[in-house]
Amino acid sequence: MSLVKLENVSLAFGHHKLLDHSNLVIEHKKRLCLVGRNGAGKSSLLKLINKEISSDDGNIVYQDGLKLAKLDQDVPSDIDISVYDFVVKGIGQLADLLVRYHHALTESEASGHSEAAMDKLFKIQNELDARQGWDFQRDVDNIISKLELPADKLISELSGGWRRRALLAQALVSSPNILLLDEPTNHLDIEAITWLEDFLINQQMTIMFISHDRRFIKRLATDIIDLDRGNLSLYPGDYEKYLEKKEHNLEVEMQQNAQFDKNLANEEVWIRQGIKARRTRNEGRVRRLESLRKERSDRRDKMKTADFKLSTGESSGKVVFEAEDVSYSYDGIPLIRDFSTRVMRGDRIGLIGPNGTGKSSLLKILLGELNADSGNVKCGTKQTVAYFDQQRAQLDPEKNLMDNVVDGSEMITINGTSRHVISYLKDFLFEPERMRSPVKTLSGGETNRLLLAKLFTKAANILVLDEPTNDLDMETLELLEDILVNFDGTLLIVSHDRDFLDNVVTSTWVFEGEGKISEYVGGYEDYIRYIEQQKKTTSPNETNKNKNQTSNKSTEKKQCKKLSYKEQRELETLPQLIEDMENEQGEIHNLMASNDFYQLSIEEQKDKQERLQQLDESLEQSYSRWEALDSEN
Repeated sequence: MSLVKLENVSLAFGHHKLLDHSNLVIEHKKRLCLVGRNGAGKSSLLKLINKEISSDDGNIVYQDGLKLAKLDQDVPSDIDISVYDFVVKGIGQLADLLVRYHHALTESEASGHSEAAMDKLFKIQNELDARQGWDFQRDVDNIISKLELPADKLISELSGGWRRRALLAQALVSSPNILLLDEPTNHLDIEAITWLEDFLINQQMTIMFISHDRRFIKRLATDIIDLDRGNLSLYPGDYEKYLEKKEHNLEVEMQQNAQFDKNLANEEVWIRQGIKARRTRNEGRVRRLESLRKERSDRRDKMKTADFKLSTGESSGKVVFEAEDVSYSYDGIPLIRDFSTRVMRGDRIGLIGPNGTGKSSLLKILLGELNADSGNVKCGTKQTVAYFDQQRAQLDPEKNLMDNVVDGSEMITINGTSRHVISYLKDFLFEPERMRSPVKTLSGGETNRLLLAKLFTKAANILVLDEPTNDLDMETLELLEDILVNFDGTLLIVSHDRDFLDNVVTSTWVFEGEGKISEYVGGYEDYIRYIEQQKKTTSPNETNKNKNQTSNKSTEKKQCKKLSYKEQRELETLPQLIEDMENEQGEIHNLMASNDFYQLSIEEQKDKQERLQQLDESLEQSYSRWEALDSEN
């Protein structure tokens, strides 16, 4: 049963066609994911279906009595009304009456059911009776209860995830036939995203949503709508089937375009032949050529894909960060409590946990941008850090794109090659006419791409990325994944994108609340598998036994003998010894990478190679000794 039909619909902003005589049928009880590049027109299509904007051409046919509700990308943060008042707005005309009833009921209870309060409440009840408003009142209460929302709390007091939940309640309270969701997982933590998935899967309505979260799409979507160069294509089935079919269709399109271009080239050769050919030429063939030329000029080629690369600096020291008993609180709330860890060169660590639990704070403490309340942090040697801040503080919103990347210059050096900044930014999908636009005019996805462009101008051996995936389209996201997988430095990544974490990191720090941070091997899925396995195999008695064992080990450690004076001196001198060996190691690596190495004699080359092997072995032994002494200290 079709709920909405788009018939030859066109929509353009200026000369940019978002929809080009497109057709689409939206059916009952489908969960449709709308995919496409940033700027392709996905959000505009939702607004079109929701009657917020009008098409330039074509028709949109709605089923009689159809109810639509839409959840926008932006989450309100400064609304000083209660959750109840906010949610009830979703029912339309009766909203004010229900708000008055809710407040009158609260006042009556607060006054001990005084005569004046009860009289006021009675009048509103009569009005609700007359306007048959009790069904709506019941719906509002049910939705608030179902979504476990605090009805009397102010919207401005809620976290981003709970505000998103309040928005969803406002959309659902009208019992819509179609629910439109624009990036519903943006800025939600993994726990909130999982809750949203579970909730939406159990809804008996049509859902049409935009998302770049692949795990969310895989779990939720029953069909995929592809918006590509103004055309809408419906792909029945899940996301994996869509990817296979889409790739096949693009290959067919390329073959057809190649054959078309070949035919056009042949006709262009014919029309330009000598005087004899022109005298005898077929006028029908001339008209066909003109038609081919127009068809080629109207053809919209596949959109360009981002093509950026990462410059890697020389290797850092083997130990990158060492934290010992680090604690940090904010507004009296413990975010990090007695956290100790050692980050080694080449580690790829994902930080996961609910919003506001201290992930960004820990990154800043490790980078020296924030002081811990207690504990120590040591940084290794030869570090060059590229830091992607989710607040995008490194970008000046008033400056243009070029000046944000290379202030006042037009040339940039990437991997030893000098390039014009316009050419460099085109790799990040910025058109030349946008280069002098201020950053504040960019979309969220464009701003993230620009910050990546700025970071990747610097040769780094440590990448610290705080929510780098927000607002990126899937092609750019997958390219970023490939770059990070091939990066041979150290990675620290905060992300709520579960597929991204599984594809990139090899270990996780999980922020479990009240300052506790636990370390697990593998990505997000490995962590979940471990937790589920522990739930199955650990009995209460075993849990107590493990706690006792941990306590005993801690006591044993405290009872260990102190280091001797000689061992203490050895522990103090080892870091400098390791740094000296790493410096010598780096010098030999640089020599072997240069042409000067091959000017040395065979014996000298052999000596350098043997010395490098000795340094590798000595460093391994020194690190092992340092760890052993440090654990006893």
